[in-house]
Amino acid sequence: MTPTRETVAERLDEAAREFAELEPRERLELLLEYAESLPKLPARYQAERDAGEHRVHECQTPVFLWVDVEGGKVQISADVAPEAPTVKGFVALLADAFSGAPAEEILAVEPTLIARLGLLETLGMMRMRGLHAILHYILRQVAKATAAARPNGGA
Repeated sequence: MTPTRETVAERLDEAAREFAELEPRERLELLLEYAESLPKLPARYQAERDAGEHRVHECQTPVFLWVDVEGGKVQISADVAPEAPTVKGFVALLADAFSGAPAEEILAVEPTLIARLGLLETLGMMRMRGLHAILHYILRQVAKATAAARPNGGA
């Protein structure tokens, strides 16, 4: 991972290039590497997770996401069941690419991201639905937070 990545698009392009060079099995291994990099859930969110809040219900794997937008910059915190390392890896990839980025860059992410990463042929359709749900959950939360930050709540 290059330290001078500028935009979300550049970060995701870099990840897509990295995944494109790999065979499907190697893509799984790369996801496992990403999974190891997901920071532990901050203590301030643990009670909400334990209460079932912030869960991505469309995903079979227990995935909990907090999407905070402050000063136009996004910060993502997550907790993913350890028995789902590929899903955890995908969440870690998104958290890495999105955290600290301007909200408008995240809102410009194409819904074809998962296909660009070559994950469609690597993972099954059920997981694909879950990954799409995770991406859309983040996009919805960023959109909601940005609308709420506008004068008159975005009206």
